[in-house]
Amino acid sequence: MSTPGSGESRPRPRPPTLTVQAAGCVLWRRSPVTGALELCLVHRPKYDDWSWPKGKLKRGEDPLAGALREVAEETGHTAVPAAELPTARYLANGRPKRVRYWAAEAVAGTFTPNDEVDRLLWLPPDAARAHLTRADDAGLVDDLLATLRPAR
Repeated sequence: MSTPGSGESRPRPRPPTLTVQAAGCVLWRRSPVTGALELCLVHRPKYDDWSWPKGKLKRGEDPLAGALREVAEETGHTAVPAAELPTARYLANGRPKRVRYWAAEAVAGTFTPNDEVDRLLWLPPDAARAHLTRADDAGLVDDLLATLRPAR
């Protein structure tokens, strides 16, 4: 047992690991050529991956506002949000991360490559599902499609 002045110290409890809060969109549009559904994927050179447009929330930022901000920053497009999609939870750099997603239609904009996102693809749903780097992201394709189908 440690006593004051004995030179021994008790191990300090580790602070809880805070979950990284992020948000993004499964961004879609109708092809300007064929009218077919296309989904937007972004390439991040830092990670060399293909993913949905998303990013960390700013302190106190509303998740939907953050998702739309990230879409604009990463894709150059403004979007109209619709249904919230399932939340992704995973470890990123050893920390828990929570990403809330929304279905969102791209309504205007032009992509300009930048340091964070150097490429953007508009792909049909099956091709988008296959092109995503994280297999867990692919389920959001079906979640989006379910929101776009008319109710019976």
